[in-house]
Amino acid sequence: MATAWFVLISAMLATYVVLDGFDFGAGILHLLVAKTDEERRTVLAAIGPVWDGNEVWLVASGGILVYAFPRAYSAGLSGFYMPLMMVLWLLMLRGISIEFRSHQENPLWRSFWDATFALSSVLLAIVFGAALGNVIRGVPIEASGFFSGPLFTNFLPGPHPGVLDWYTVLVGVFTLLVLGGHGALYLVYKTAGTVRDRTRAWASGLWSVALVVAIPTTAATAAIRPELYRNLLARPWTWALAAAVAASIAGLWIAHMRKRELAAFLCSAAFLVSILGATAAGLYPDLLTSTLDPAYSLDIANAQAGGIGLRVGFYWWSVAVLLAIGYFTYLFRSFRGKVSPQTHGHY
Repeated sequence: MATAWFVLISAMLATYVVLDGFDFGAGILHLLVAKTDEERRTVLAAIGPVWDGNEVWLVASGGILVYAFPRAYSAGLSGFYMPLMMVLWLLMLRGISIEFRSHQENPLWRSFWDATFALSSVLLAIVFGAALGNVIRGVPIEASGFFSGPLFTNFLPGPHPGVLDWYTVLVGVFTLLVLGGHGALYLVYKTAGTVRDRTRAWASGLWSVALVVAIPTTAATAAIRPELYRNLLARPWTWALAAAVAASIAGLWIAHMRKRELAAFLCSAAFLVSILGATAAGLYPDLLTSTLDPAYSLDIANAQAGGIGLRVGFYWWSVAVLLAIGYFTYLFRSFRGKVSPQTHGHY
């Protein structure tokens, strides 16, 4: 049952990255592809009906983590306290900027919130990427099952690393590029005219740079956490995930060049799901790996909740996720198609 919950949490986090990822991407590109107030309202209208709903998957994933693997949740919450506070403030600033920017017609007011939206989106992408880098690299969990550390130390991985080092920042930059490219393909699909044309050019550039940065990121991961790739090679069932990564990138470029907008965006989503799935498969069964002693690591066996609770919770989770899927299907169908001046609403 613990393995099933590991898969479910991984799937929910991947869903969050795909859905809220294009919101981040829209924010990252907000000041670059939209120059006038009308164009910026168009970008916000493209994500306006869905951005807050997309964040539900992050909240739900956190709730499922504390339910299924409480020891991992408590260790991560205490160890990553400062980064989590940063994430909360950035999420609040991003939401406030979307809702507040058109409450006043003053150009200075709107420019301030536009800049806040863009900056918070950039920082969130980097912070979330660095968080993933910490999970891959490992954290200094002690025999007590907890860890603590500064935001950074000497900027080098080691037994007592900070949250930020050269590896986690590299993963953060790669995440920024990928989410920027993901959001660009979403805006290409949802907008028209000048905004779409500018965004198409940025999508090509961001994905090109992301593929270049993927090379040192992959090499650094092999050096920092070699067992991740050994686990993937030792488990033939994970090879399909690696093949999906390559296939989704190829499909993305083909669809983008042929101006098949929806197909390109769906291939981008498939890339995110497959690369996160491959990462989770390589880490399994570890949830948080100790850089001090492998015996101190938290895995699905020593961090799980009681067996009865996991079984009962699975039934309730099944009902809840079906309702969520139904709601999101209705939501995206209701707002399908390109945005227009009539759909700007209060944005």
